[in-house]
Amino acid sequence: MMLEKVVLAIITTRKEKVSGSTSVFVCDTTEEMEAVAANLEAILDGIAHALSKELYIIVKH
Repeated sequence: MMLEKVVLAIITTRKEKVSGSTSVFVCDTTEEMEAVAANLEAILDGIAHALSKELYIIVKH
């Protein structure tokens, strides 16, 4: 079975707002969150989506 659409990672500055079984990266600042999202996007070969000012997800389409 091949997963075609999946959330690969969550990046946030608000740990209390997220949960789940995917990898969660908690950052201290918005700038750090944006940098981590950009790096993970490249490393995981996914696409970063900003869902709010405090939350990014990396997805594989």
